[in-house]
Amino acid sequence: MRLQFILSEMFVGLRRNLSMAVSVILVTFVSLTFVGAAALLQAQISQVKDQWYDKVEVTIYLCPQDSEKPTCAGGEASQAQIDEIGQKLHSDALAPYVKKVYFETKQQAYESFEKRYANEWWAQSVTADQMQASYRVALVDPSQYQVISDTFTGHTGVDVVQDQRKVFEPLILVLNRATLISGGLAVVMLLAATLLITTTIRLSAMSRRRETGIMRLVGASNLFIQLPFMLEGAIAATIGAGLAVGGLWFGVRYLVQDWLATSVRWIPYIGAGDVWTVAPFLLAAAILLAAISSLVSLGRYTKV
Repeated sequence: MRLQFILSEMFVGLRRNLSMAVSVILVTFVSLTFVGAAALLQAQISQVKDQWYDKVEVTIYLCPQDSEKPTCAGGEASQAQIDEIGQKLHSDALAPYVKKVYFETKQQAYESFEKRYANEWWAQSVTADQMQASYRVALVDPSQYQVISDTFTGHTGVDVVQDQRKVFEPLILVLNRATLISGGLAVVMLLAATLLITTTIRLSAMSRRRETGIMRLVGASNLFIQLPFMLEGAIAATIGAGLAVGGLWFGVRYLVQDWLATSVRWIPYIGAGDVWTVAPFLLAAAILLAAISSLVSLGRYTKV
């Protein structure tokens, strides 16, 4: 009987303040969408770092025929220069930094180029003689790139030393900034949601002061009086959280997996499973949001 009464009072409150309840749902939906987006962006950054960041190599490109670099004044790198660079890479001085060294000839570079750009019209005019031989160096600690760079930059026969991490750092920087923006917007929207839920519960409590007064006279407990109002906010916030989870799933499924993943294929992307990992935290945040709002607003209007 008590449960039935509490539920009936809750639905009465939602019906009386329907527009406010819808506003709570929408604001909660938007705010938790930003919270979820920030979490998913961090998951995406972790995916990129785990897959690529620690596996990228330092590439030492050897002088081609027509380079204008001072280190290539003698023309294409000679076999003696190539051997000298290889010996330095395998020396005891660099052993603590170098995990593995792989030498790629011009012909091997051309074969890799052909596989990668087989369907590009402009690639048909490229020949093996135009490619550069190179040493690809895997490091024990990728952050120690500068040791290799300092050793071989300016070395005779070396055209350029390139750290492949620089390809990924701009992407990671953009994702980190997007995370900060999403997090900032989420804080603002969560504050707005808290204020709106507080106002909604307060208006509902004010509109039923007569009923709550009668309940106090007949000896109803403070919790029994407050519970319908708390449930109103909790239900509206939970619906908003559910919509946020649905929106994030839609975005990951159709925008990330069906669009981005088919357009830019070298990046590992998050999936729908990551959304379901975030979902319980969003639901918990919605309930916590409603609980805090209820505690703030109900004391004045329903206390015994």
